[in-house]
Amino acid sequence: MQRFKNKVCLVTGATSGIGRAVAVQMGRESGCVAVLGRDVADGRAVVSEIKAAGGDAIFIRADVGRDASLQAAVQKILDTWGRVDVLVSNAAMMTFKPLLKLDPKEWDEVLNVNLRALFRLTQLCLPHMKRGAIVAVSSVHAHQTTPNVVPYAASKGAVEAFVRGLSLEIPHTHARINAVAPGAVDTPMLWSNPNVKSGKEKITGQVGTPNELAAAICFMASPEANFVNGTTLVVDGGRLAAL
Repeated sequence: MQRFKNKVCLVTGATSGIGRAVAVQMGRESGCVAVLGRDVADGRAVVSEIKAAGGDAIFIRADVGRDASLQAAVQKILDTWGRVDVLVSNAAMMTFKPLLKLDPKEWDEVLNVNLRALFRLTQLCLPHMKRGAIVAVSSVHAHQTTPNVVPYAASKGAVEAFVRGLSLEIPHTHARINAVAPGAVDTPMLWSNPNVKSGKEKITGQVGTPNELAAAICFMASPEANFVNGTTLVVDGGRLAAL
């Protein structure tokens, strides 16, 4: 398949986990991929993997929690390829504290990375899209959550509301926007989670792979999903149904 041939694809959090798998898959399908992340060595490795698979790619070191960093990243993409066709807002972070012990700065940081970055990247990319696609990576925590992760759960619920609302504002011929809500996925973010380590959050049933999530995200970003707009695709191996 070459669903992303000549498509310019921006993927955040693209140096590891789900984001890396998405970036590589889009590159394998002949996409021009902007790999956004903070780790230079990993970013360069992803670019090399994409190019070896026949795609084109650049690495942009970016902190999605900083507006200036986002503006610079999008400008570099425009300087390189002249447009943006696909935006995958994947970068995320969590805190693991009861709300009453949470510093307001920690709340702001989670919301900046998980929600505000989606808002700003959408603002920056939409003017340069024509029949574009935006995919926001949400989480099953938007629907069923655990203690001590209120900022994360709140941000992901807001991501899905953002998707629903924006789908009503922009013409389908200009861009579609959807979300994908992963369940437990075999990534460092899952296994470093203190709630998982302590047993507060039980990982039961199927654990997905980054490639399985990439398949769903790439579908939502591709022309195959042209009739899908303003919705959330839950990709969790049936986890929510069992909770």
